[in-house]
Amino acid sequence: MTTLDPIQVFRTEAAELFEQIEAGLLDLLHNLSNQDQIDAVFRGLHTLKGSGAMFGFDALAAFTHHCETAFDRVRKGEVAATAELVACVLEAQDHMKVLVDQPHGGHEEAGDRLLAKLQATVGGHSGGTVVGPPLAAPVPAATTARGTTFRLRFRLPDNAMANGTNPLGLLDELRELGDCHVAADLSTVPALDEIAPSDLHVGWNVTLTTEQPRSAIDDVFIFVMDDMELTIEEAAAAAALPSVPEPAAAPSAAAISPASAPPAQPPHPDQAHPAGASDARHAKAAENLRVPAERLDELMDRVGELVIAQSRLSQLASSSADIQLRSVSEDVERLSGELRDTMMVLRMVPVTQLFGRFRRLVHDLARETGKMIELELEGESTEVDKTVMERLADPLVHLVRNSVDHGLELPDERAAAGKERAGRVLLSARQSGGEVIITIKDDGRGIDRDRVRAKAEASGLIQPGQQLMDQELLQLIFQPGFSTAAQVTNLSGRGVGMDVVKKTVEALRGVIDIRSEPGKGSEVSLRIPLTLAIIDGLLVRVGTGRYVIPLSAVEECLELSLEEDLRSRGRSFISLRDSLVPFLRLRDLFRTGTAPDPFQKVVVISTGDERVGLVVDQIVGDHQTVIKSMSKLHHDVATFSGATILGDGSVALILDVAHLVSAGQQQEAQLRAAG
Repeated sequence: MTTLDPIQVFRTEAAELFEQIEAGLLDLLHNLSNQDQIDAVFRGLHTLKGSGAMFGFDALAAFTHHCETAFDRVRKGEVAATAELVACVLEAQDHMKVLVDQPHGGHEEAGDRLLAKLQATVGGHSGGTVVGPPLAAPVPAATTARGTTFRLRFRLPDNAMANGTNPLGLLDELRELGDCHVAADLSTVPALDEIAPSDLHVGWNVTLTTEQPRSAIDDVFIFVMDDMELTIEEAAAAAALPSVPEPAAAPSAAAISPASAPPAQPPHPDQAHPAGASDARHAKAAENLRVPAERLDELMDRVGELVIAQSRLSQLASSSADIQLRSVSEDVERLSGELRDTMMVLRMVPVTQLFGRFRRLVHDLARETGKMIELELEGESTEVDKTVMERLADPLVHLVRNSVDHGLELPDERAAAGKERAGRVLLSARQSGGEVIITIKDDGRGIDRDRVRAKAEASGLIQPGQQLMDQELLQLIFQPGFSTAAQVTNLSGRGVGMDVVKKTVEALRGVIDIRSEPGKGSEVSLRIPLTLAIIDGLLVRVGTGRYVIPLSAVEECLELSLEEDLRSRGRSFISLRDSLVPFLRLRDLFRTGTAPDPFQKVVVISTGDERVGLVVDQIVGDHQTVIKSMSKLHHDVATFSGATILGDGSVALILDVAHLVSAGQQQEAQLRAAG
């Protein structure tokens, strides 16, 4: 059993806090007076500072303290939240990340520069080089000589103590604020035989007279504020309120009889705490479990091997007359299928984890380019395999930066063109069958096709005057070293990036669609398989070889007789519901050297709006396909995207649907041009 490294645990929690703080800061930009967002950012900084100090990250705690102090002043209304402050704290957060990764790296100079910038943004004590402590808040008008009286009623969640919260510590902090009287609220304590020892059943009523502001009371509960029940009421004057007496010593259980019990007894446990309610609360508290990604990958490998073994067992059972063996084989097949589906769900993560980082990217790009940009996110709940999401991060960064730098115009240019001064970038995700479609769309100037053609001809990618379909011309921007930028900027212009996008997407067995209308913007769509591990496939035979077609791309299967095959020679089209669909003869493509079967089959596959038929000799049936990567010797073979092991131990190649559809469409274009 491995022991978790506490430093690594802190770094994981710090990464989550950084995401929360960044999201709160970016949300605050939309409404700089949103007190909830200001409080959320302050709590995040406060938690990060405390956790950093606890785990020995003293430099992080000291630096974060100044940012926390700045937002404390904003929270108390001493200074106003501004876009400059948000930008400064975002930059400071980047420095905090460095302090987490390199706690002993000697980053004092960078830290001092950021603190001076933060000081200039929020103001503070004269002559200081760091943000000073907040000024004392004014005392409320409704006070007595002893201060203001507050009445508090609070109840912590049932699992508070199990999670490490000490209620006595909270009460001690309240007592430090002033004259404090505490009484326990026992109204919800269940009968002795129904008590869960690990649960907290007691609430508290507190009368507090203090000279401290209301925010000081809020700070006591800052770490548990989101989960607890808390009511704070301010009394008009302390003398008008009877103080809450300290609770007397609790009588013994034998001294309490039903006749002498107070009328406000807690209801029967079946009514106050319905059966299973406590269990449900525990289940909710434990519903999230942090598991290292490497363990999921290992488990996925084991499931893949199990699927292969199950396929072998099924093949043995089908050739055996033993009824019991067939029954066991069916049970194993069912269970392995359920385990595979469960494993897939475990690996699926919402793309909101990927999309969230682009809010910061667009914010920084807007400040760098001087453009006004509105980022819209759609379909953030769409789920995709975690490996796919990780690999898509860099391509999406390139595409978003390209839209901002090449696509969107400056505010004055947009106004002159009759557009809104703020440009719009839409990042959306949706699921379509076994694919996820991620779209980056902008309302900028669009792609200048004449400039693309001129650059392609100058680079030797195409011949002067060569006829190209519109999609072929637009796809040229993904060629290595291709750029239409007039000058190199910090964002783009060197011709690197877009070719990386294409290589990464193709490595994920995906395809890129691009559309653009001059003056109205561009749209780039990435069509990516939901998972890279195990897929449902259609097993087919071509000659003596067997191949797998991803089932999510299959539309339908047709029969192609020998006579129809001979009649279609030279045109390779089939009529499918009043539309012509091109098809490829895989027997010719793979050069099998075998005669065709008397009754061949056409498997119609599609990607996006494009369709093509694949002529095969036999459709064997569906097959759970564990995808294995091709060797380095075969990485240039574009027709196949991987391989799988069949039940008899032989290898079947997995067809690359996107490549075959593209080949079919090119064949169609050539035939139409020749006709």
